[in-house]
Parts: sequence; structure tokens; C-alpha cells
Amino acid sequence: MAKKFIPKSAGFHPFGELIGLNFSKCENGYSKCELEVREKLLNPHKMLHGGIIYSMVDTGMGGALYSILNAKELCATIEVKINYFIPVSVGTIVCETKVIHKSKKIAALESEVKSGEHLVAKAMGTFSIFNVKAK
Repeated sequence: MAKKFIPKSAGFHPFGELIGLNFSKCENGYSKCELEVREKLLNPHKMLHGGIIYSMVDTGMGGALYSILNAKELCATIEVKINYFIPVSVGTIVCETKVIHKSKKIAALESEVKSGEHLVAKAMGTFSIFNVKAK
């Protein structure tokens, strides 16, 4: 049975809350999350910091995979490769992620980050899947 993911659960993902990341969908190996560009998230050139976009992608990938894990499984990032295409300084960006392959121990995922219709970044990630150890 897949894990339940509650998008608006306060305290579930403190770092996501810190940067203002919100999930609108997380089910069946797919996630969609949004982030409003705020001044505190900009780099010295007044553009959204690449680390914020990377964090959004990484978290979106975790959410998409989490939605198809069983109750005793967890996941962790092995690697994420990201390409940035255009800078963003205002508005809202949206990250859509899908699991493209899952085995017992490894999953591959793909994310796209957009600002409106403009592709901001695209990423591929590999995640480890492991069982929760009994305490």
C-alpha cells in the first residue's frame, strides 16, 4: 500500500516551508509543486538562486517517489543533474515531476520547472529506496 502524502501538513517538510514550497499534487508517481519568487530567495544579481530551483526539483522528486513507496520504505537522493535555461526574478514557478523507472532499490525521475509557459530548468534524478529498520 502506497504512503499517504498530505500536501499542506505543517511541519512535514520544514525546509520546504522555509523556502515557501507548496505541493498541489502528489500521487501515482507524480508530483506538482509551486514556489512564489520572493526577494529573500534572490541571488546578488536579483535572480532566483539556482539552489532554490534545485531544492524544488529534489523535493518534487522525493514527493513523486514517496507517493508510490510502501509503508516501510523510504527514499534518498543519490544524484540530481539539472540544466538551467532562463533566469527568473518574479512570479511563481511550477515543478512537475514523474517517476520514469522504479525497481526495488533504485528509481529514476524527471522534473521540469516552468514560469508560465517558459521552461526554466529540467532535471534527471536517481534515488535510493530502502526499508525502514525496526527499532
